[in-house]
Amino acid sequence: MPVYETLDRKSFDEGLEACQTLRPKALGAARIALVGGFLPRRCGIATFTTDIHSSLAEAAPDLVVDVYAMAPTAVPTIFDPVVRGVITEGDVGSFVEAARQIEASCAEVVWLQHEFGLFGGLAGDMILELVDRVSAPLIVTLHTVLAEPDADQRRVMERLIARATKLVVMSERSRDLLRSIYHADEDQIAMIAHGVPDRPFGRASQFKRQFGFEGKEVALTFGLLSPGKGIEAVIEALPAIVEDHPNFLYCIAGATHPNLLAHEGEAYRERLHALAVSLGVDAHVRWINAFLETSELLDLLEAADIYVTPYTGAQQSTSGTLSYAMALGKAVISTPYVHALELLADDHGVLVPFHDHRAIANEIKYLLGDADRLHALQRRAYDRSRGMIWPVFAERTRALIEESRVVPKAAPIPDRIGVEGLLRICDDTGILQHSIHMVPDRAHGYCVDDNARALMLMHRLPDDVLRQCARLVPIFASFVQHAWNPDTSEFRNFMDFGRNWLEDVGSEDSCGRTLWALGATAREAGDPGLRQWAHELFERTATSALDFESPRAIAFAMLGADFVLGAHPRNRLAGRILRNGADRLIALYEAAARPNWRWFEPVLAYDNCRLSEAMLRAGVRLECADASACGIETLRWINDVQVSPYGHYRPVGSDSFGHPYEPPRPFDQQPLEIWAAIDASAAAYDITGDSIWLAHARRAYEWFSGCNDRGVIVGDPVTGTSKDGINPRGLNLNEGAESVLAYQHATYAIRDFIRKVG
Repeated sequence: MPVYETLDRKSFDEGLEACQTLRPKALGAARIALVGGFLPRRCGIATFTTDIHSSLAEAAPDLVVDVYAMAPTAVPTIFDPVVRGVITEGDVGSFVEAARQIEASCAEVVWLQHEFGLFGGLAGDMILELVDRVSAPLIVTLHTVLAEPDADQRRVMERLIARATKLVVMSERSRDLLRSIYHADEDQIAMIAHGVPDRPFGRASQFKRQFGFEGKEVALTFGLLSPGKGIEAVIEALPAIVEDHPNFLYCIAGATHPNLLAHEGEAYRERLHALAVSLGVDAHVRWINAFLETSELLDLLEAADIYVTPYTGAQQSTSGTLSYAMALGKAVISTPYVHALELLADDHGVLVPFHDHRAIANEIKYLLGDADRLHALQRRAYDRSRGMIWPVFAERTRALIEESRVVPKAAPIPDRIGVEGLLRICDDTGILQHSIHMVPDRAHGYCVDDNARALMLMHRLPDDVLRQCARLVPIFASFVQHAWNPDTSEFRNFMDFGRNWLEDVGSEDSCGRTLWALGATAREAGDPGLRQWAHELFERTATSALDFESPRAIAFAMLGADFVLGAHPRNRLAGRILRNGADRLIALYEAAARPNWRWFEPVLAYDNCRLSEAMLRAGVRLECADASACGIETLRWINDVQVSPYGHYRPVGSDSFGHPYEPPRPFDQQPLEIWAAIDASAAAYDITGDSIWLAHARRAYEWFSGCNDRGVIVGDPVTGTSKDGINPRGLNLNEGAESVLAYQHATYAIRDFIRKVG
């Protein structure tokens, strides 16, 4: 059997030191990853994201903004050097790579500009490949919030809402939809109006000369050309307008939308032109078939008297063109889509019915026929937009970024830990599995997993604390004993609140964990009779461990066997379980390991460090160098992947399960992994005598006190309770048995480890 090549020790130690050095960076200037379109890509999201970058650079020069730009597949795009990463629409690999870059950059906030059609996949679900892999708090600006989403649109929105720390909308209607249709929490939602440029009011004459519009009364529509813009209605209104105002000019500025261009070329623009010709008004239409640079576009807007947004759909929740027009003091005539209803309310613009060219004609003629009313409407629009200018937008978003940032923090290891939280979830049957917040949840009953862990905990408690829990020791032991099913020669796991077993045979993992608890009790229980009971039950029940297939069940049984051998060195069954388990785990390692994947399986799951710990314990007990070397190598590897770029502990969470040979995803992090990491580090210290393992154990324990991806306190030393973990939005506020027991065990384990090192 080969001795495994271990990871380079120097690199391992330097990595720990580097991670610790990085921690203070979280206290300085923030770094954000800005994800969206970006110029020179030709779309509204690209313009908006570019404007965000520019406004933040001016308002917050200490803020580091890394741009990750969406690139269309069909059009090669060369971005400005400010773009740190490029994500290609529909290319899964580029989303995964961008997530890797964002993580490596130590970005403290990810800010995503979301539009369904921007990313590729069903309803743009390709973006989930990125957001599920980044740990930083996520801000999502929702440029479209649909009142009637289809199944895929709803699925994507619900995933983003579950993942996002903050959801930014630009209209109150969007806020209402997020609450009523998608059930987003009120404290998630931030209303920040679309940013707009800050230019002086009333310079139309000056800019009309620039564009050759002298002597013209000008209405303008701009943006990427597509049927949803409703331009037909304005062209149809022109005969009535020019009859009263022969100097009227309608300017249509913007290139054809790239998606439409790819599908049918310029056919739509040609249809519009043909319509103008057929109505005899083509001389009153000025076409600017180009995607204008922002400065040129703003100059063109200044040259207009009236801005028209005749959109055909009511659900348009954001319109940058409308916001820009108001900011430059244009009188706006618009159909009543969502954003227009809000911005133009209280006589800040004119609303006309959808598809109604007569109403458009009448309102334009009315404004052009009353110079005072036109000027007053322009002024009201301009004044309303002063709260939307880019410096104001930048300050509001800067505040949101600061609010979303996380500063991991650690507290000292507590001298004492209470048991109130533990006692709360125990009764005369055993320990209940789950709680809803702090309230025990009887609906899910009990399981042998938790009662086995609870029995093990009793042996670690100091005498004064044990006296508070003394009545529970026989209750937990009785549950474990009753879980044994002699008819099947297996342990059962789940029991309902009425004490009815819900199965005849539990999982291998629950059986393995029960054998682990029996082994620990056989060696560590304070009462000799309890030790004897545990040893006898282990002897009667442990044979099944020789046939376990689950790597974790094998490891749990090995740990139990190691305890038994500590009390009964000649126990043959325990020796067989330990030797057989070590051989099985080594075989699994040899089959699964890759140069960058030093692990027993091609996937990660829960309680990962227990596999390494079992190998380390077996190496010592069996005097097997191969088992020890395999344990050290795999523990170093799993420790490495459970450290964030800032150096705090990031346990493998359930979102990582089932993804072969993929780096772990950040969430859903659970306390069980902390306990396992501390015990495994202590086992590594027993072999190496190297105090670096205590540093790793301390870092893992700090997760409970706030040195984690959300800077939240998970464990409460006063009551001895623990939340169920950390999800993208913060704490899972429930306090289940597994979490409470893991916190209790981890606290005693780290204190024992510190005393051992001295």
